[in-house]
Amino acid sequence: MRLVFLGTGTSYGVPQIGCECRTCTSTDPRDKRTRTAALIESAGRRLLIDTPPELRLQLVAAGVASLDAVLFTHAHADHVHGIDDLRAFSARQGSRLPVYGPADALSELALRFGYIFDAAPAQPGTSKPELSAHPLEPGGETEIAGMRVRALSLPHGDHVVFGYRIGPLAYLTDAKEIPDAARRHLGGLDVLVLNALLPRPHPLHLSIPEAVAAALQIGARRTFLTHLTHATSHAELAAQLPRGVAPAYDGLVIDVGAESGMPTTGW
Repeated sequence: MRLVFLGTGTSYGVPQIGCECRTCTSTDPRDKRTRTAALIESAGRRLLIDTPPELRLQLVAAGVASLDAVLFTHAHADHVHGIDDLRAFSARQGSRLPVYGPADALSELALRFGYIFDAAPAQPGTSKPELSAHPLEPGGETEIAGMRVRALSLPHGDHVVFGYRIGPLAYLTDAKEIPDAARRHLGGLDVLVLNALLPRPHPLHLSIPEAVAAALQIGARRTFLTHLTHATSHAELAAQLPRGVAPAYDGLVIDVGAESGMPTTGW
């Protein structure tokens, strides 16, 4: 199994518009953070997590020419507003691309992007994404793109988002905490991905110290932090983290199940 971090930034992205802080003006390419998304590859199948605004650029950079399915964590703009770029896949394969996620998020997407989920054909000379929505039950396990996927319910302010356990990998973003019901499904992980917004507490997201504490409790062999802001540069954050925990960056590729140390592979 392989995990590709397509984007690792918060809703503003990094650099932020108009900001001249050290991170936003950094020349380190790891400090260029597009909105959060990931790709999981296993046995020749590809599973995309979320469709952020930069999705086309992310997929082109990663050389992705086909997808088998999409997982949505929730329907916030920074995680879904690149959804129209999925038309490249449904048009090429000539059939609807299956998308999965929380029932309320999929319903919101159908309202916001009705043209994508309706049965009307595209106008002559145009194309549109052709998607089929499949709601998931929290705590349930489903086979998607040949992978066993368990949806985990996580609090995000007044909303519930889904994290996902996929074999030895767990991908949890936009969570304020990891409830016991989700934590029970996180034993024996090789790779854990956690959102880590800021050095200070935030009402909707795990802070960096909270994410580190959760990572140490869960005990995955390797933990990577995502959904990062401009509050810390990659190098600064990496120097502060304990062994086994590292900041992710756009283009980082992880071989899940590999026996080597913390990888630094990029596109």
